Amino acid sequence: MALPAWAQQGFPNRPIRAIVGFAPGGGTDIMARQLGQKLTESLGQQVIVDNRAGGGGVIAAVMARDAPPDGHTLFFGTISTLAANVATKPDLPYDPVRDYAPITLTAQSWYFLAVHPSVPAKSTAEFIALAKARPGRLNFASSGTGGGVHLAMEYFRILAKIDMVHIPYKGAAPAVQEVMAGQVQMTFTQPATALPAAKAGRIRLLAVSARKPLSSWPDAPPIADTLPGYESSTWQGVLVPARTPRPIVDRLYAEIVKALHSKEMEARLRAEGSEVGGMPPAEFSAHIKSEIAKWTRVVKEAGIKVE
Repeated sequence: MALPAWAQQGFPNRPIRAIVGFAPGGGTDIMARQLGQKLTESLGQQVIVDNRAGGGGVIAAVMARDAPPDGHTLFFGTISTLAANVATKPDLPYDPVRDYAPITLTAQSWYFLAVHPSVPAKSTAEFIALAKARPGRLNFASSGTGGGVHLAMEYFRILAKIDMVHIPYKGAAPAVQEVMAGQVQMTFTQPATALPAAKAGRIRLLAVSARKPLSSWPDAPPIADTLPGYESSTWQGVLVPARTPRPIVDRLYAEIVKALHSKEMEARLRAEGSEVGGMPPAEFSAHIKSEIAKWTRVVKEAGIKVE
């Protein structure tokens, strides 16, 4: 019983390491650095971002799992490291549910169903009809096999009962560029990339993967209006090693939520089309479990193999 009391009074007592499983400059890295600055101010100890790219986030996840459970190591997990990897990597050396204590989901962003302007479809229903009329002749681009865009698209394809060809690229930017160039007919893309291209007339946004239209582009209705139950997003959150004392989890949750709802962070997230997070630890845990189950079903049904 002494440990929780000590944790509440003595935390933090040294710099905090924030492990990110991706290279500097990406969305998860930016989130870690902005949150880290806010936590440095509120906790009185420096938060140091540690980028450990490689293995689709596996290297970072294992490092975070093996860290002491004292709150001085934060793990910035994503849909890839916490859900998709479970579905696509049968020999995954960590368990997202067992090995970590969730703190909170930090941000969530939905996808637009985007097509090249030459595609003769102005709605989700028209696109599905076109794909059914041309089985195996339409292509869709993704940011990589087994990634969030690929899984979201396969889920769409399964529910719509259509046959399309997957063209994977090394990242979201080249995937969208190929659609804008007309080399690929469609893709799923996030608002930060989709909106400038749509406003310039280089792509057409047919629908959004959220449950309701986004204020940034209200003309795109939910895919679920045509395919009931469809929803997909990319998301990220903060976790700590399992067995971290509850008082530390509660302290980190309170400080992270306060930082997320600062004017600066809210403005940045909304500008890029993301929803500000802040769900409690138990709710974030349930979200992770739900996403693992969902994407495992999709991977199995779509027969996705990741080398």
